[in-house]
Formats: sequence, C-alpha cells, structure tokens
Amino acid sequence: MLNPREEKRIYRHQRLRKRLSGSPERPRLCVHRSLKHMRAQIIDDVQGKVLFALSTLDKDLRSRLKQGGDVQAAAVLGEALASRAKDKGIKKVCFDRGGYLYHGRVKAFAEAARKGGLEF
Repeated sequence: MLNPREEKRIYRHQRLRKRLSGSPERPRLCVHRSLKHMRAQIIDDVQGKVLFALSTLDKDLRSRLKQGGDVQAAAVLGEALASRAKDKGIKKVCFDRGGYLYHGRVKAFAEAARKGGLEF
C-alpha cells in the first residue's frame, strides 16, 4: 500500500499521461525522483521501448556529485542526459514531469536539459 502523497502523485501522472505520448520523432522524457536519487528516461511510446535512461546512480555521474538527491545533482543529470540525447540524434522531446510539481529538482533538471540542447 502506498502512502497518500504517492497515490496523489500517481493520479496526477495518469491524468497527465492521457494527453502526453512520445513518438519516434518526438520521444517522451520521463522523470522520476526519490529522496536520494533522480532518474530520467527517453521513451518511444509507439514502439513501447525505452531508448535510453540515465540516473544519478550512474558511475560517471556519481563521481561528479556530492549527493544524488539535490538540485545540483538534478542539473548535472539534465546536462548529461541532453548530451547523450544529442549523440543519439534526439533534439526534440515532450517533457513528462511524472506528476511532480514543476519546482525544485524537476525544474532544475528541465532547465539544464534545455541548456544542453534539448527542445521542449
């Protein structure tokens, strides 16, 4: 059984996902945050495949971070994800905030990904 806050977030995410879907031309950038870490995936919903994923648990990112669950870590993750997406030829994505408020770590991640070259 989930706690009430997580249930509300899942409900918000389901409501958001009714309108938001990733395509091969414009895949979905999905964000998940926990207390200690943050994860992001780029997903093609037409094929039902994750194109690639990145987390603050990644070895090369961990060496650059003091903690995995703060705003600075979210910004580093956003820049790293944008550079890897550019390597794979992905320039435009649709941003799925996962039911979280566009504030704090989610906002820092999104702004860093835009700064890195992703368009959304």
